[in-house]
Amino acid sequence: MHIEVKNLNKNFGAFHAIKDVNFSITKGHLVGLIGPSGGGKTSILRMLSGLESPTTGDIYFDGKLATHLPVQERGIGFVFQSYALFKHMTVFDNVAYGLKVLKKPKEVIHDRVTYLLNLMGLAGNERKYPHQLSGGQRQRVAFARALAPEPQLLLLDEPFAAIDAKIRKELRLWLRNLIDEFKVTTLFVTHDQDEAIEVADEIILVQGGKIEQQGSPWEIYTKPASSFVASFIGESNVISQYTPLVGFPYLNEIQQDGKWLPDVNVLIRPESIEVRPHDVSHLATAGEKGTVTHVHFRGDSWYLEIDTGSIKLFAYQSVKEKIYRPGDEVNILIHQISVFTKTENVVIENQAKQDPLPVFI
Repeated sequence: MHIEVKNLNKNFGAFHAIKDVNFSITKGHLVGLIGPSGGGKTSILRMLSGLESPTTGDIYFDGKLATHLPVQERGIGFVFQSYALFKHMTVFDNVAYGLKVLKKPKEVIHDRVTYLLNLMGLAGNERKYPHQLSGGQRQRVAFARALAPEPQLLLLDEPFAAIDAKIRKELRLWLRNLIDEFKVTTLFVTHDQDEAIEVADEIILVQGGKIEQQGSPWEIYTKPASSFVASFIGESNVISQYTPLVGFPYLNEIQQDGKWLPDVNVLIRPESIEVRPHDVSHLATAGEKGTVTHVHFRGDSWYLEIDTGSIKLFAYQSVKEKIYRPGDEVNILIHQISVFTKTENVVIENQAKQDPLPVFI
């Protein structure tokens, strides 16, 4: 199902929750709808499902107006954070529920449920009740139940939020493979940016009831439309008062007559920062001098906090690289910075360095 949303608005009394939202979702794509709490994600999801009606604007399913279509006629499957399984029903009956409502023949129901339970890795649990399953198993049952009636659109509202971190990571890959198997258009609401980046074909980032940006995870990470997007997706050093850095003199984009222009943010991604011992010669002219203030072990990397005297930065260091300790003097080569003004985003390369941005493996 191809989804198109045009000029969608939603008011709750005097509160304007959704403001002129426009987006489209390609048939068969998995799209992550992300943003801070209260940004409007769930309201958009509920309007697509038919549980809420827009104040103004239209929703189209495969080119047909669906704004006021009843929930039961939209061909939608739901998966919620709370699983919403029927506690008094077995796993088999939970998955079969939608098919029974549609009055499918018993043999069709049996074959479909058996196929889904095998696919979900739940074979042998048919006669168990939800309370006898783990959180990950219950969520797999919820997915099987949602997919049983062969929906055209799957809506997922924080489906993994109640599951512990290790199982959650496993389910991300499982979800991606599941959507590839069924090729069902899916909108996935989450607060977890890593979750969206890992599984989504596209991301829609919502803040304050408005769409900040829509694009692939790579596009949004490498070409953020605003400083909010850059700071929300991935990690960034945010410099509120720009001080000229080695290789980055006072910038016309953010300075006028030597004064800081209003509404300007400078962001530096940690992967744009190369940290080396203070005696490394090739950083002497292109790098900043700094002191390591804190070191944190992150399993596959070291998280370094560094003070240059004028700014404080953080960067990551491979566990295969030199191990730094608080108090160590280092050279920091900043390869590029992003400058956000009211009207544009400018990526500026270090003018003093000779080598391109390194790739650490």
